Amino acid sequence: MRAGAARRLRPVHVLVVPLLGAVLAVAGCSAGGDSGASEKAAAADAKSGGGSAARDGAAAPSGESAARRSPKLTGVHIIRTAHLSVRVKDVPQALERARSLAEEAGGIVGSETTDRDGHGRERTLVTLRVPQESYADVLERLSGSGKLLERNVTAKDVTDQVVDVDSRIKSQRASVARVRELMDRATKLSDVVTLEGELSNRQAELESLLAQQASLKDRTTLATITLRLTESAPAGAGDGDDGPGFLDALAGGWGAFVSVLRWIGIALAAVLPFAAVLALALFLWLRVLRPRLPRRPAPAAPRPGSLPAHPARGSDDERE
Repeated sequence: MRAGAARRLRPVHVLVVPLLGAVLAVAGCSAGGDSGASEKAAAADAKSGGGSAARDGAAAPSGESAARRSPKLTGVHIIRTAHLSVRVKDVPQALERARSLAEEAGGIVGSETTDRDGHGRERTLVTLRVPQESYADVLERLSGSGKLLERNVTAKDVTDQVVDVDSRIKSQRASVARVRELMDRATKLSDVVTLEGELSNRQAELESLLAQQASLKDRTTLATITLRLTESAPAGAGDGDDGPGFLDALAGGWGAFVSVLRWIGIALAAVLPFAAVLALALFLWLRVLRPRLPRRPAPAAPRPGSLPAHPARGSDDERE
């Protein structure tokens, strides 16, 4: 009986084992399918997130692109200077307006000089320092404050110089730090003295480079505008464009006459010593030297009809 039962159970076991394997395979496939689905979902989420991030970046304002462009703009260092000459009706009022423009732009007022010209008209020379971003606006407003006589604008690119100074400062600071480390490790007095001298030299060079850096930063941050304000001529006087009048011609002729008299006087003053010497010599010759010279007797004039007298030798010859 047991043998028959065992024979009948063997086919059942043979069938159960493949069924269990198939169930396990199906479960594994379902798990793999779930994990694959989850991975695909995660990838889809990542793609959707990346797309949304890209869309956000595209929809966002161009701050990032501006940030990328800003180093190019700020990386250029330019020294800007301008010289303006403007004729205005009221110099103090125009000067006060120029000061207000510079201060409103965030700049400062530098040196200032005020005097009067030969015609008594007031004139002022003032130096303004304004930020680079407000330089063009301030320059245009100052140019339109009156009659523009002269405008000279220059821009000098010193980017290479700024970069070179910054690089040298970094190298010099590293060099100073190395010398200080060597001083901390030095044990001999001679080494300490040598390192102190070397540190002093490198520190002095570093300070010089820092001063150059500060000067370049100041000149590239603030533009310089030199403004000359001159007072315009009164309405009746005109601008001096008319031709010369009668009084001008009279003044010019009188000036020429005075100049001629002055040159004549100078010439006479130059000749006077020679003329005095010549006059003294002539006086001495006529009054002192000439009267003392022996005078020769004048020969007697022959009478009319008389023969000329023969010399004594001739008479002797006749006698012979």
